[in-house]
Amino acid sequence: MDITYISGCEKFNYRVCAVMISNGKILAMHDERSPYFYLPGGRVKMGETAEHAVLREMGEELHITARIVRPLWLNQSFFTEDVDRLRYHELCIYFLTDISGTGLLDKGERFTLREGSHTNAFEWLAFERLRDEYFYPTFLKTDIFHLPEHFTIRTERE
Repeated sequence: MDITYISGCEKFNYRVCAVMISNGKILAMHDERSPYFYLPGGRVKMGETAEHAVLREMGEELHITARIVRPLWLNQSFFTEDVDRLRYHELCIYFLTDISGTGLLDKGERFTLREGSHTNAFEWLAFERLRDEYFYPTFLKTDIFHLPEHFTIRTERE
């Protein structure tokens, strides 16, 4: 059972995201329901660790087995979702992820994958492009530039 619940027009989510970086770009995604880009990840299940959840989600969405380097951010946000119009209270843990050896970089700059009945579109977005893109979470549009250089290097081993 996902750790999420709806009360009236409000929704609580406990979520995790994978931060995958290569050559000054971050892997983002969108699907047929969402007109905006977001990071791969999803809801944590009851009794599941955040680390296990992000690895499970990467397997489901990207069909890869990656490695967590370290947690980067814990973010609490309040927003009205553009698709379902619910008011969200969301806690999300963002994990820097090592994708070396997964073949993910071989898929190209843009690619699509199926997850159940949904098709997810993925794209490597240049950090500088985030400011102008329809992209959530908005804090990442600036905070991505504050990552130490060695984080980028550690995620690019192939």
